[in-house]
Amino acid sequence: MSEVEEKAAKARQAARRLAHVPVGIRNKALLSIAAELVNSCKYILAANTMDMEAGRAKGLSRALLDRLLLTPERVEEMALGVRAVAALPDPLGVVDGMQTLANGLQVGRIRVPLGVIGIIYEARPNVTVDAAAVCLKAGSAVILRGGSEAFQSNLALVQVLARAAVDAGIPEGALGMIETTDRAAVDELMKQRAYLDVIIPRGGAGLIQSVVDNSTVPVIETGVGNCHVFVDEGADLDQAKNIVINAKCQRPGVCNAMETLLVHRAEAASFLPVTLEALKERGVEVRGCPATCGLVPWVVPATGEDWGTEFLDLICAVKVVEGIDEALDHIYCYGTGHSEAIVTRDWSRGRRFLQEVDAAAVYVNASTRFTDGYQFGFGAEIGISTQKLHARGPMGLKELTTYKYIVYGDGQVRS
Repeated sequence: MSEVEEKAAKARQAARRLAHVPVGIRNKALLSIAAELVNSCKYILAANTMDMEAGRAKGLSRALLDRLLLTPERVEEMALGVRAVAALPDPLGVVDGMQTLANGLQVGRIRVPLGVIGIIYEARPNVTVDAAAVCLKAGSAVILRGGSEAFQSNLALVQVLARAAVDAGIPEGALGMIETTDRAAVDELMKQRAYLDVIIPRGGAGLIQSVVDNSTVPVIETGVGNCHVFVDEGADLDQAKNIVINAKCQRPGVCNAMETLLVHRAEAASFLPVTLEALKERGVEVRGCPATCGLVPWVVPATGEDWGTEFLDLICAVKVVEGIDEALDHIYCYGTGHSEAIVTRDWSRGRRFLQEVDAAAVYVNASTRFTDGYQFGFGAEIGISTQKLHARGPMGLKELTTYKYIVYGDGQVRS
């Protein structure tokens, strides 16, 4: 067997046993993982330093380097996230919908693990920890294939996580990593339908589309985030400014960051000069429509391509619109179904925005940066699904399970 097929086969064997590991042992493993993350912090950071040096040499953007960077504080945050998952209720074994039919059969559903999950992702070492924690808690084995930019970090993390999990009673092979940067390994992983139940890609549009187009394993499509904030007529402009700055600048290299700002024409002259200056002070390059450029002369004219781009950087497109109809049309045309927000004092327009925008998360008077499993109270998440089948939005524990029907009888046969 190749490395990929061998690890997939081991994960399949481990998944059968893991599905029946009591929640107490799964929680014990997660707490051991959290402790080992903190105890092994120096080892993890040393590996991350190698990735950071290589990333700078390759000329990675500031946003990508920020996503790649680990610090003692970020390692502690990852450990806190794992502990939060351990504290969540067990998603497995929950029975619902039990009913007694006219023939006396009792029929219901019970939550069970998905089985073996493959995660293909880019330069975000925290995904390694989040994916391992959520999958193990949900009773599924996981095979990780991170981006080459984070190879040393991911390798160190998986060594720490797997050792702690096995020592606590998790079957060996339940947490695996494809230990090569060869892109052919990704292609092979996507063909392991005999062993994998689902593949979840996390990353840019190119990665996600490649997996969707080429995988023979079922795919849960996670989000490209071309997210918008629309500032409505009569909005609280101070509140709107704070939301815009947070949505764009708090962490620009993530999928729930704002990429395009839409502003009602009635508020543009009052709102844009002050807000865009604040964005500029934070290092944001602003690309605007003609009306925006007329109000703020230093703004770079936007191209047609800018409206559909997920920048994942300190870049923002800005457009002045005539009203909510034009804003909704723009989002319908360019949005990716991830996260969209309106800032408004008019509750009827706020409700209309909630009803008409087709996205995984829709906000009234709040930053798009909240689209996150931890922020929603799910603990660590596996990603943000922008598709509509099986799961949508932040995928926590429940979204990493499926169900089977259970039927109790007393000798019934079908006539």
